[in-house]
Amino acid sequence: MDLIASRETENHTRVQEFILLGFPGTWYFQMSLAELFSVIYVLTILGNVSIIALVGTHPRLHTPMYFFLCNLSFLEIWYTTACVPKAIGVMLGTSQTISFTACKMQLIFSLATGSTECFLLAVMAYDRYLAICHPLHYSSLMNRTFSAQLVLLSWLCGFLAISVLAAIISRLSFCGPNIINHFLCDIDSWIALSCTDTHLVELVTFVLSIIVVVVSCVITFVSYVYIISTILRIPSAQGRQKAFSTCSAHLTVVTIWYSSLTFLYVKPSKQNSMDLNKTINVFSTVVTPLLNPFIYTLRNKEVKEVLAKAFSRM
Repeated sequence: MDLIASRETENHTRVQEFILLGFPGTWYFQMSLAELFSVIYVLTILGNVSIIALVGTHPRLHTPMYFFLCNLSFLEIWYTTACVPKAIGVMLGTSQTISFTACKMQLIFSLATGSTECFLLAVMAYDRYLAICHPLHYSSLMNRTFSAQLVLLSWLCGFLAISVLAAIISRLSFCGPNIINHFLCDIDSWIALSCTDTHLVELVTFVLSIIVVVVSCVITFVSYVYIISTILRIPSAQGRQKAFSTCSAHLTVVTIWYSSLTFLYVKPSKQNSMDLNKTINVFSTVVTPLLNPFIYTLRNKEVKEVLAKAFSRM
C-alpha cells in the first residue's frame, strides 16, 4: 500500500511542463530582441541553404571540401532551428511553456547536433591537412567514398555520444519548481531543477564534453600545426597566401565555435551563472550559424568567383 501511495504521490508531483523565462527586460526590449532573433534566423537559413544550392549546382565546387561545407550548412540549419523559433516565442510571450517531452527532445537534439558539428569540423581540418601537406596524394586519399564515410562517422559519433547522456537524464525526476531561467532547455537547467541526485549526470556530461569537444579540438589543433608548418616552408609569399586562403575560413569558424563550447560544457559542474550561460548560448546557437556561411563566402576565393558568375547571369 505504501508503495502504491508513493507512486501516486510521484505521479501527482511530477513536472509536466517547464516555463522558460528568456531574457529579463522591458516589453520594448523583448520585442526588439524577438525581431533581431527573427532576422538573424531568416538570414541563417537563407545563407546556409544558399551554400548548399551553390555547391550542388556548380560542378567546380564538387570537391570534398565543399561536400563537408554542405554538411556543415545542413547541420547548422537544424541546430539553430532546434532553439531559435522557440526562443522567439518565449520573447514574444506567446510560447513561454514547453512540455517535459519537448524540453527533453530540444536538449538532446541540440547536444547531438552540436557534438556532430565538433566531429565534422575536425574532419574538415583533417581534409585541409591532406590538401596542404600531401597535395600530390590528396585526390586519391580523400576520394568521394572516404569523404562520405567521414561525414557518416561524424553524424554517428555525435548522436551516439549524446544517446548515453540521454539515457541517464531520462531517469531524472522533477518535482518542482518548473521555471527555467533560460530561452532554451539546457543541461545546466535540468541539473539545477532535478529533485534527484545529479552527480552521475554531471560526471557523464563532463566526460562526454572531454571526449567530444577536447578530442575533436585536439585533432583540429594537430592538423593545423602541420598545416602552418607546411605553409611556412613554402618559399614564395604568393604560394603561402594561396595555401592559407584555403583554410582561413575554417580556422575562423573553428576558433569561434570551440571558444563558446569549451566555456559552456568543459567544466566539472554547473559553475557558470545562468545569465552568463544565456549570453554564450546566444553566440553558439544564434550568431555562429549566421556567421559561418558569410565567413566561408567572404574568405573563400572559389566561392566568391562562383557567386560573381551567378549574379552576372541574372
